[in-house]
Amino acid sequence: MSEECTHDCSSCGSNCAERVEEQKNKDNYAGVKKVIAVVSGKGGVGKSMVTSLLAVNSAKNGLKTAIMDADITGPSIPKSFGLKEKAKCDEEGTVIYPEVTNGGIKVMSMNLLMDNETDPVIWRGPVIAGAVKEFWENVKWGDIDCMFVDCPPGTGDVPLTVFQSLPVAGIVVVTSPQELVSMIVEKAVNMANMMDIPVLGIVENMSYFECPDCGKKHEIFGKSHIDEIAAQHDIKAVAKLPINPEAASKVDGGFAEDLDVSALDNIFEAIRNC
Repeated sequence: MSEECTHDCSSCGSNCAERVEEQKNKDNYAGVKKVIAVVSGKGGVGKSMVTSLLAVNSAKNGLKTAIMDADITGPSIPKSFGLKEKAKCDEEGTVIYPEVTNGGIKVMSMNLLMDNETDPVIWRGPVIAGAVKEFWENVKWGDIDCMFVDCPPGTGDVPLTVFQSLPVAGIVVVTSPQELVSMIVEKAVNMANMMDIPVLGIVENMSYFECPDCGKKHEIFGKSHIDEIAAQHDIKAVAKLPINPEAASKVDGGFAEDLDVSALDNIFEAIRNC
């Protein structure tokens, strides 16, 4: 920006450096039609797995799909899809190209930029938030029908950056059945309400275990209260995912696209119709 800049773009020529750079950034994400944030009030509830499954469901329904892994300090999306190659840049080093899964899902994650996937990211909040904005503005996303943003747990810097900097159409809250979680879910829902973003659905992960011998369902982590919480907040779409060692093994092994994702069909319909 020049020292003489008045911040009134109507007075500038089309070759103004500030306007050229802004337009270049817009071209990177202009083709993204819908952004869905996947959030959780606490960690360890399987939010990244649910993000992966929602993206797989979207791709299987014929939509051009992307995942932005906004969990900068704990990225796991590339591993879920078996992505090993590093993201590439243009010659100037200003535009990043996302990696693409076998099923055609575009992915950007901090782990695609690190030399080793186990290297820690030791950054303070503002720097992390800045990285999220760069993932949105500097990655050449192309035409995308639905982008899923895997947010870190809680209601801190990164979810706030996502809600304020990206055109989020709605959020999906991921939780687990413990009694304490009902309070934590309400924190996430209340944050979404404060940001005037609709909650499209709640996914209760590890909701039960189904015995492979007798078919009986056991509520390992206690009785589910997710239906009551959803009714309280007028959230129509609810999904309950079982404890499934085979599914966890496939995600850990990089084969998320091989999983049956039909349990999330009603959540996806809410996303499609928002």
